[in-house]
Amino acid sequence: MIKQTLFVPLAGCLLAMACAQANAAPTPFSNFIVFGDSLNDAGQFADSGGPAGATQRFTNRTGPTYKDGTGEERSANSTQLLGGKLGFSADDTAASTSATRASQGLPDGNNWAVGGYRTDQILDSITSTSSAGERTKPGYLPTNGFRADPNALYYLSGGGNDFLQGRVLNPVQASAAADRLVDSVQTLQGAGAKYIMVWLLPDIGLTPAINGSPLQAFTSQLSAQFNSELVRQLQTVDAEVIPLNIPVLLNEAFADPAQFGLATDQNLTATCFSGIGCTENATYGINSATPDPSKLIYNDSVHPTEAGQRLIADYAYSLLAAPWELTLLPEMAHGTLRAHQDELRNQWQADWENWQGVGQWRAIVAGGGQHLDFDDQNSAASGDGNGYNLNIGGSYRLNDAWRVGVAAGFYRQDLEAGNNDSDYKLNTYMGTAFAQYQQNRWWADGALTAGHLDYDSLKRKFDLGANQRGEKGDTSGTVLAASGRIGYDIAQQASSPWHLSPFVSADFAKVEVDGYSEDGNDATALTYDDQKRNSRRLGIGLQGKYQFTPKTQVYGEYANEREYEDDTQDVTMNLNSLPDNHYTLEGYTPQSHTNRLNLGVSHKLTADLALRAGYNIRKDDDFTQQAINVGLALDF
Repeated sequence: MIKQTLFVPLAGCLLAMACAQANAAPTPFSNFIVFGDSLNDAGQFADSGGPAGATQRFTNRTGPTYKDGTGEERSANSTQLLGGKLGFSADDTAASTSATRASQGLPDGNNWAVGGYRTDQILDSITSTSSAGERTKPGYLPTNGFRADPNALYYLSGGGNDFLQGRVLNPVQASAAADRLVDSVQTLQGAGAKYIMVWLLPDIGLTPAINGSPLQAFTSQLSAQFNSELVRQLQTVDAEVIPLNIPVLLNEAFADPAQFGLATDQNLTATCFSGIGCTENATYGINSATPDPSKLIYNDSVHPTEAGQRLIADYAYSLLAAPWELTLLPEMAHGTLRAHQDELRNQWQADWENWQGVGQWRAIVAGGGQHLDFDDQNSAASGDGNGYNLNIGGSYRLNDAWRVGVAAGFYRQDLEAGNNDSDYKLNTYMGTAFAQYQQNRWWADGALTAGHLDYDSLKRKFDLGANQRGEKGDTSGTVLAASGRIGYDIAQQASSPWHLSPFVSADFAKVEVDGYSEDGNDATALTYDDQKRNSRRLGIGLQGKYQFTPKTQVYGEYANEREYEDDTQDVTMNLNSLPDNHYTLEGYTPQSHTNRLNLGVSHKLTADLALRAGYNIRKDDDFTQQAINVGLALDF
């Protein structure tokens, strides 16, 4: 047997790796704090059948034998898996009141769930005392000065033991149990908690403990009553309460087990893996010739296997991660707008001190491609986008000092975001009217832009159990913008082969993305409210050009822009299956400063026709946008 002094750090390392599978970079929460019963218990009690120093979790062992006394630990439960995905360590997600961990000198974790707890005991673990077997300590709020961390994620489940311990025998008692669980939510909110994730109670009538018995229908009815009252009361809590529709999720697994990598030819509600308190599955049960808990939902009469634990953790994570991706939709539109503005500025710079004659038109047509790169943030996912564009337009010279014009642009942008490369597509149709002034050494330009946004395919992808799921939708939106610059040319005369000009700029842009619903009413489908993202920027820069030959010139521009609308963006959403339970979560944070560089070259093919090419790059700490364009300008 491995000595305890060696086992403890080894087990911690292995558990940390298990919990941290596919860790995502976004870590928007300061802490992850769990309350509940055995469904969430991360190891309050000693594991008598496990290795020395191990703690008990209510799921199967890691295998290959899955039996007591073989040196195998219990698999991580859903809270440990979810905590790992959110970037928290094994110590962070460990039990709060474990005598076993305390005896080894290990720190208490943030999981206050205790196997056997009823809803009244869950409330006690928050407000007064936490008791887990041999150890009792002050509860969460007394331990933390009766203040809840407003930046932490709180996670609760409960109610099952009220049923199993005979406290719920009629609809009134079911509602009362739900009311007690809401008391825990309201107590945390009153102490300062902002983000609270709450399980709906699984259908106890479909657990192996009850399934197939005369009590099944009535128990299912009471479970539904508990959830109906829970959902109703959660709507009244002044916090961002994120409901987990566990009953719908499990029903989907029962109805289509292949989608989740589960056995398709077994009774998943009437059999279990261990045979404890239920009928052991003959094909995949612990004593079968092919034991495999990953094929079954239930480890025993009421608790999930490792497959069920992973399914629940993935489900919770998919809801938390959705705004990290969806708040990038307005940023896609802003990126497209800026690419359009940069292309126009390239054209204007090529024309600097080289306008067409008074009373003449100059037509432009240009096509190109662009690339967007969003880095991970605390509350936003990474994204990588590519697209193409076509711009056409023309200008008319009114007199020696003024020129006006219009331009239209079509942009197609595809963005892959998040761990599973969710796929978001945007078509943008924009029109711009502009005016330019150029007299002596002073110059200025101003533009107004309006556009339609067509998000014609939005596919959010995420892990869900053994496989991946995607939720689809589409929406539209608008973009409005105004921009202006003024500069002074320090060249000695207009006919000089070189020009150099400092300038200042001001930009305003407003993007609105209409709310939309993902298709269907499954457990993971979401509805999103409208998103609005304004941008107000002031900039200072330097532009220059040099005429190499009578036909060829190069030009460039550098600017540093200050963004004054840099608050973290958020989005309000709800599960399609729970349309009245809205909550708001944070996402992308625009950076306060951006550096912009444009480079170009123009070559006259004839006296009236010029070929132009440009490269643009914008960059800040978390965002890079690049574009290339090739076009023609024709005087007539």
